[in-house]
Amino acid sequence: MGGNEEDLPGPSINQLAGEENVAVRIKLERDTRGWSTNALSDRLNAAGYEMNPSAVWRIENGQRRVTVDDALGFAEVFGISLANLVGPPRLAAHARAMELVEDIRRAYRTSHLANLAAAEARDVLDAYLDEHPDVREEAEAAASLAVAEELTGLPQPYQLRRPAANQKDSE
Repeated sequence: MGGNEEDLPGPSINQLAGEENVAVRIKLERDTRGWSTNALSDRLNAAGYEMNPSAVWRIENGQRRVTVDDALGFAEVFGISLANLVGPPRLAAHARAMELVEDIRRAYRTSHLANLAAAEARDVLDAYLDEHPDVREEAEAAASLAVAEELTGLPQPYQLRRPAANQKDSE
């Protein structure tokens, strides 16, 4: 794809997802490949996603909503992920950036789910200790030690970060 990112049509990079992005991305991906709406329709139909050229045009021009099935079909035909399809059109030229953004999203989701599981485990322990106060002190100490042991073996965030390539070591 040639040209500057600033010249690309569509929403600003601040808009992270949405139906408008999908419509812009469909047109952008179709144009990049040099496909007509007929050619894209033919590819969708061959992949099992029924759509006529008029429907493709209406989606691209905001006159028809995109269903989940439509989006899946477009993503498959274009060979991109669904997350990439709904992402900012200005990042379309940088598929690797979209992949990295998706990696961050997945990591934060995993982290959030792990935090929820830890909080639930702590709540279960607290409920048990409410019923058995005679072992509270030992159980609290054991839980603290177990957490400390786990954290000691894990890399810390500052250990994972590397200085940027253009930064010089000042130490």
